[in-house]
Amino acid sequence: MRTFNTNEMTQQFDNLFMAPARAYMSLSIDYSEKLLNAQLDANKAYVDTGIAQMRQLMSVKDAESLRSYMEGQQKVAKELAERVKGDADKVVSLQQDFLQKSQKLTEDNVKQAQATASKMSKTA
Repeated sequence: MRTFNTNEMTQQFDNLFMAPARAYMSLSIDYSEKLLNAQLDANKAYVDTGIAQMRQLMSVKDAESLRSYMEGQQKVAKELAERVKGDADKVVSLQQDFLQKSQKLTEDNVKQAQATASKMSKTA
């Protein structure tokens, strides 16, 4: 009768299934954290800009200050457009980085699984 080495089976199960799952979850959590921080930074910048614009509008008292405020709006609109573009580029960069890392992780796990299967077939 053949005895089974449960420690070896447990180690193989961990290597084939649990370790890759932990690695992918770690990668996903890191990506989610970076994405959330990027969103929070962007939202804070937009809110700060909006509040500053409301404060400037409240200081309008005559035609000259209104004209000055309106001229400033063009600059603010340009800055916001650049900020939105930068924020979108940042999110795209995060997504591409996540995709590349997850593809590499998958490739490494497939190679490891193939090596383990090959090793198991030779010992069987």
